[in-house]
Formats: sequence, C-alpha cells, structure tokens
Amino acid sequence: MASESNKVVFAALIGNILVAVTKAVAAAMTGSSAMLSEAIHSFVDTGNEMLLLYGMHRSRRKPDEAHPLGYGRELYFWSFVVALLIFAVGAGVSVYEGIVHLQNPEPMERPLINYIVLGLSLLFESGSWWVAVRSVRAEKGGQSYLKAIIDSKDPPKFMVLLEDSAALLGILIALAATWASVTFHEPRFDGIGSLLIGLVLAAVAIFLAKESKDLLIGERADPVMQTGIIRLVEGMDGVLRVNGLLTTHMAPTEVVAALSLEFEDGLTITQVERIVADMEAAIRKAYPEVASLFVKPQTPQIYEAAVARIEKGPEP
Repeated sequence: MASESNKVVFAALIGNILVAVTKAVAAAMTGSSAMLSEAIHSFVDTGNEMLLLYGMHRSRRKPDEAHPLGYGRELYFWSFVVALLIFAVGAGVSVYEGIVHLQNPEPMERPLINYIVLGLSLLFESGSWWVAVRSVRAEKGGQSYLKAIIDSKDPPKFMVLLEDSAALLGILIALAATWASVTFHEPRFDGIGSLLIGLVLAAVAIFLAKESKDLLIGERADPVMQTGIIRLVEGMDGVLRVNGLLTTHMAPTEVVAALSLEFEDGLTITQVERIVADMEAAIRKAYPEVASLFVKPQTPQIYEAAVARIEKGPEP
C-alpha cells in the first residue's frame, strides 16, 4: 500500500510541475487573472505533493523511546498542513486575484495561448487524476467514491484524487472564463473565473482538513476488522467473554488494539500468558495491520465501570 501511495503522489507531482510552469508562462503572456490563479493552484499542489512525500517518509520511522508507538501519525499531520495550504494559499490567492481583476479589469491579450495551455493542462492533469482514480477504485469495493474517501485511512490517495478533481474543474472554469471574456469583450469574466476557482479550492480544503483532523485525532479501525478480531478471540480456549475492543489507526496500515477479556476461572498465570501469546499470533496472522495489541483481564462489571468513567470525562 505504501508503494501504491508513492506511485499516486509521484504521478501527481510530475503532472503538477509540468502544468504549473506551463500556466505561469501563459499567465505572464496573456495577463489572465484566471490563468494566474490556475498557475498558483498548480504550484501549491506541487508543494503539497512534496509535503505528502515528506510525511510518508517520516511516518515510516521505527518506534523509539520517545515515541513507543511509532511515527505513523506524522502522515496525518502533514496531510492536515496540506489542507491548510490549499485553503490559505490556493483559495486565498485565487479569491484575491479575482477581486483585484474585478476592480481593475484589463483586456486579455493573446487568448489563443490560454486555450492551448489549458488544453495541455487538461491532458497532464487527466493522467495524474486517472492514476488516483484507479488506486481508489481498486480498494473501494462496492462503496461510492465519497464513502470510500471518508472511510479511507490513507490520506495521500484521496488527497491527490480530490486535488486533481479540483484542478480539472478549475481548468474548465478557466476555459469558460477565457471564452466569456473574449466573446463578450468583458474582462470581468476573467475575475469571476478566478473567484470561482478560489471557492472550489476552499471547499476541497475544508473537506480535506476535516478528514485529516479526524485521522490525526484517532479513528477506529474498520468495523469489519473489529468484528473479526472479537469473533476470533471469543473462539479461543480459556476466553470466557470479550468485554470490549478499542482500536485506533496510527498510520494507514498500522492499528493499535486494546482488548478487555474475562478469562475462565482457575487458569494459572502461565496459562493466561500462553493464551495471550497465541491470541496475539492469531490476530496478527489474520490482520497484519495490528501493530500493537494490549490485553487486559477484566470482569464485565469492572469494564463497564471503566467505560462509564471515560464517557463521563475528566472532573472539572
């Protein structure tokens, strides 16, 4: 999965570099506000891909004394930073450029260049977008794309898909703004295009920020995995009852699980240790994503009291 995520991000990075340079040259030659917004958008996306690659690299560091559960959530942190950059830089600058162009409209020069560049950009972005779509489609199963993105624990994949989708929509808006400006001899349409691009980026950034924040705080593992772990443990000799299971993602393919169990009466400590060792081996064989497993022997009454304390929260 890590190599697949790398492939998606690298494809987006190459595409955005080509597109950003092409758009910047066109914006300088034509004076188009929408084209300038698109160039800024592509440069921001290029930086975002580099940050995602950096976060993926940092998240693979091994656990140490200071971080005994590893550095997996660094990926979620940098994904959140990327969402903020899309909003602050991409959307902010596009809206600013649109307002400036509406206040001081200037005729577009050599619009043919815009059409050529936007056509090439559409081609480059479509290639990157298709790589991201195939990656998400391979894992979504029967889910819709939106549900798959919301449930995903792998930010690079869905971030690139949404970034590229916003980029394609931005290119279409820039094409429409260029056509309207030239056809109706009204340069304000160019500013309106820039504003619309900014709004698209803002909407995408807000959605990505929410998804990244949820992962950074800690999301549970797939309910199917949780149910499978519980059933596996309940079928083991010596286990009387599974009181509960808590899971959280530390990284896309790294889950920490905590089990509350009631063991059969009369078992010795040595027997319990052997059962727990077999349990850990069986769980990791069935679900390799479980990187750390914690088992706590408890009666149902003690477990329910502990859950009640957690739900009540800390004393004021």
